[in-house]
Amino acid sequence: MNILTFDIGGTNIKYALCNEKFVLSDKHTIPTEAQNGGQALVNKIISIIEEYDNIDRVAISTAGQVDSENGIVVYSTDNIPYYTGMMVKKTIENKTGIKTFVENDVNAFALGESEFGAGKGKNNFVALTYGTGIGGALFLDGKLYKGMGSSAGEFGHMITHVGGKQCTCGGEGCYECYASTRALLQSVNKRNNINLNSFEIFEKENFQKPEIRSVIDKWIDEMIVGLVNIIYIFNPPLIILGGGIMNEDYVIDLIDRKIYSLLMDNFKDVNIVRSRLGSDAALLGVASKAAKL
Repeated sequence: MNILTFDIGGTNIKYALCNEKFVLSDKHTIPTEAQNGGQALVNKIISIIEEYDNIDRVAISTAGQVDSENGIVVYSTDNIPYYTGMMVKKTIENKTGIKTFVENDVNAFALGESEFGAGKGKNNFVALTYGTGIGGALFLDGKLYKGMGSSAGEFGHMITHVGGKQCTCGGEGCYECYASTRALLQSVNKRNNINLNSFEIFEKENFQKPEIRSVIDKWIDEMIVGLVNIIYIFNPPLIILGGGIMNEDYVIDLIDRKIYSLLMDNFKDVNIVRSRLGSDAALLGVASKAAKL
């Protein structure tokens, strides 16, 4: 079986071919161009699908709250304008004739880690990804918990700063306004009047500058605040952290060094790890579901 699998984020679209053994090949990354809106985004996906022959299934992991049974984006923030209500599955199937599975990107991430990665063999864990925003997923009793309206796990929109920064969701003081990778970039670049990306921030010549390191440390403290709240609510045995920024050892190491001193003793058994699959997690998660259509 040949599955064309996509991971749509607010900044980039990753896609690859996946075979029946769930091995990925022919990987690509292109800009999402989210500012063009939901319809343009779906049209872009269709154009990519039409470049391939002999595709048996299409699998899509996407930003936004998703009704995966019907393949509909039930809600999206302005990170992708005019995406709310988009009937992704129906549109793609009508245009291409290929059975399609659609799921929220962090749910897809959790599915991938459960099947093939750090969550394999684990019945209960929490997953978060840090990027343009912050997404979350709950894996409870061996399956995803999606809540009413397929919207559970919106950890990025917990209020951590009352009356704080305006968020794309329409609220103020949301966790992702302070602890997302985008928040880190905005803070570093604004404070230092520079224009670095997330990789450049951690390059030695930048990372060793006290004025940059102090911003990074403050940002990690913001991450920890949200994680402590999640631990106290769910008391999970495992938290899996994803997003490209988690490739930086400093980030995961500082979280590990700081967070346990902030927890009550009976909550300290939680194991906090980075994704084992990295950027492949969501691609494999939706591919595993599409294969069963």
